This record gives sequence, structure tokens and C-alpha cells, in this order.
Amino acid sequence: MSRSARPLRSATTLVLAALLAGCEQPRMADQNRYDPYERAPDWPGGSSARQPVAGTVARGEPLDPRPGAMPLTLDRQLLEHGREQYEINCTPCHGATGAGDGMIVQRGFPEPPTFHSERLRDAPLTHFYDVITDGYGVMYAYADRVERDERWAVAAYIRALQLSQHADPGDLSPEQRRALEGRP
Repeated sequence: MSRSARPLRSATTLVLAALLAGCEQPRMADQNRYDPYERAPDWPGGSSARQPVAGTVARGEPLDPRPGAMPLTLDRQLLEHGREQYEINCTPCHGATGAGDGMIVQRGFPEPPTFHSERLRDAPLTHFYDVITDGYGVMYAYADRVERDERWAVAAYIRALQLSQHADPGDLSPEQRRALEGRP
């Protein structure tokens, strides 16, 4: 390339760059649009606000709706599974009997509430499920560590622990009392 062609090529490049820089790309903010809740006569319902699609979950909401009661059948197998999961996940803080005297308390950590207090004995089973799921106070959430059905099993076992410490012998039938006392 000759020396005289270089300035011409440089000038051409500069002119093209200036022309391209002058071209403005369309922006979304400049397009025709509706403001939130503005009337939109051509749309169904006449409003620009759309109804959420069925099954839409709001941000931050759990994907699975929480049932108002335990969705599992309460039987011995469920309680045994709940006991296993309780011993694995709960005894370090709450202790084997639910009195709040686990190993971490002996090492200086805050004492969790006893499951045998009147407040927690009167609490619905869903309370324990929710606390296991989301945590409460200094207890962190166990939703990512304990599966949904296992949380229900632990909640049922906690209720069994409560009943074991606060059972009324008057609720037993005469046959059950004789068996408990070891009489024929």
C-alpha cells in the first residue's frame, strides 16, 4: 500500500466509525408499551395486568404447599422411623427425651426449649414440622437435610415423647393397666 493511500484509508475508517456511532439502536424503553394496570381494550379483561398462570409460585414461597395436618398414616413403622431421624438430627441439642439437655448444651451452647413445656405440648403437630423445615430462634432450618416425610415422622415422634412423659393413666383401658402393671 502506498503512503498516499494510508491517510485516505484512515480517513475513510474514521468517517465510517463516526457514521456507525451516530446510528442509535432502538431501546426497549422507547417502544410502545402499557404501564402497570393501564387500560388495554384489546386485551382480555381490558387490563394490561395479567393474572398469574395457574400453579405459579411467588418468589420466596415454598414449592410444596404445607398441609394443615400430617399427610401420613400414623403407625408404629412411622414412629420408629421418626425415632431414628430424631436420634440422628435432634438429640445433639434436644436430648434423648426432648428435655433440651443434649450434648451441645453440656458444651456451652444455648439450651433449647423442652418439648415437655405446656406451650409445646399444646402446639399443633404442624408447629414441629414448620420449625424443622424453617428453623426457629437459634435452630437453623433442616429442610435441606431432612426429607418432607421424615420431618412429619420426627414431629410424630416428638408428640410420642411428650405423651410418654405426660400420659394420664385414666386414659388406659383396664386391660392395658393390668398389662402395664404386670398383672394377668
